[in-house]
Amino acid sequence: MPSSWTTSGPTPSPAAPRAARPAEPADPVPPEGDTGQAAPSPAWELLLPAVSGPPRGRGRGLATALRAAVREGRLAAGTRLPSSRDLARDLRVSRGLVTELYARLTAEGYLSSRRGSGTWVAAVATTHPATAVPPPAPRPVPLTDFRPGLPDLAAFPRAAWSAAHRTALAGLPDSALDYPDPQGLPELRAALAELLARRRGVVAAPDEVIVCSGVAQALTLLGRVLHRRGHRLIALEDPGSPAEYDLLAETGLTSVPVPVDAEGVDPGALADSGARAVVITPAHQFPTGVVHSPARRAVLLDWARRHGGLLVEDDYDGDFRYDRAPVGALQGLAPDLVAYTGSVSKSLAPGLRLGWLVPPAGLRTELVEAKRVSDLGNAVPEQAAFAAFLRAGRYDRQLRLCQRRYRQRRDALAGALATALPEVRVSGIAAGLHLIARFPPELATRLPDACRRASVRLRPLADYTVAADPAGTADGAGTGHGVFVLGYAHLGVAEITDAVNRLAATLRSVAV
Repeated sequence: MPSSWTTSGPTPSPAAPRAARPAEPADPVPPEGDTGQAAPSPAWELLLPAVSGPPRGRGRGLATALRAAVREGRLAAGTRLPSSRDLARDLRVSRGLVTELYARLTAEGYLSSRRGSGTWVAAVATTHPATAVPPPAPRPVPLTDFRPGLPDLAAFPRAAWSAAHRTALAGLPDSALDYPDPQGLPELRAALAELLARRRGVVAAPDEVIVCSGVAQALTLLGRVLHRRGHRLIALEDPGSPAEYDLLAETGLTSVPVPVDAEGVDPGALADSGARAVVITPAHQFPTGVVHSPARRAVLLDWARRHGGLLVEDDYDGDFRYDRAPVGALQGLAPDLVAYTGSVSKSLAPGLRLGWLVPPAGLRTELVEAKRVSDLGNAVPEQAAFAAFLRAGRYDRQLRLCQRRYRQRRDALAGALATALPEVRVSGIAAGLHLIARFPPELATRLPDACRRASVRLRPLADYTVAADPAGTADGAGTGHGVFVLGYAHLGVAEITDAVNRLAATLRSVAV
């Protein structure tokens, strides 16, 4: 078939003559910016592949072929296109399809058109036809952070909490919105006393409970009262929570690290520390995972009794025991020697800032006064909502949900490590939201590079240690090279398994 495509200027079409028909209008002056280059020969052939397929997709195929020819320079700027009638006849398609094609590409800027003057290839940026489009860069693997201490925030019961809020606000008298009792709303203290006695074995009447903004505020209040009573030192577990050092320093107390062994806090080191108060996590020591033995509990209580000391029990995850029923709170054995504290940070969300403190009777008045001058009491609507949440049984339901979910994730992490990295020794898995993993030296030396390549983040146990002897920590794990604290509560089972497999594969491939 002949082609009726021409270029600007006097250059004749390369097509052979066809039967006489009305003459085409004279070629106009090319639009501004056109180059006047000669058209490639026979240009209409560029579109033939697009009409060889099924009729249904011809319009899209023609548009794609014509755009590519313009971008790649096979149709130069200034080239005049045949009339819609001629191109339709040459390609054996309907004239309406070609008219729509011209209109679409004119709107997109590939063509230009002037009434009575025809349709021309516009000046657009071209690409060399041999230039290969680089493949898209692979998407980076999202970081899996085995951060300990973080609960599953997606498990927060929004609907149930919202319902509790509505119920609480509907029942609150106007007078309840005045400055609250700094010790806490009476209805919340009553609900907490019942909960703690039933689930944790805590001995407390409602008027012995102090509502506070989490364990952090409970420790701050205790530190201030102890400092006023002449205390200058307070002992902390080592390994333990690093944040407690700064927190208690603000109260005027100096924190003394005391090592933890396979049964709990070392009583000999505690006696040598000079402190008369110690913060402990007896139900599931953070971060080693040790559960204080009955014998060690008895020794600590005897120390407090003989020295006029105070045991501050942080029950941060005591509800989450997986192999048997949770170990009861130490406070239940000696309420006069133990200040018990906990919060909803691991069961609901840290952002609620809701916790409780049950101190010995002799400290309560001073602690309530310290609470009053600190913040004038916790927000009334949140306290009332939590009380309604507890009374409706929603909190027990939430604890059961978390218990199941966290156990599944613990099992997934322990199982993945056993399968993919059988050399790694795991401990501290009886309860809580994290475990201890000890990598052998031949793997430990490769871990930093392997974690970076596998997009996995691990926290070394040394980050939680101040002065403990590596040989004297729980289960012989030590705090030295290759011992890590892996949190799992906030990670899904599939992500845990995939991250461990990525890390294992990378460890095998990383040279020492």
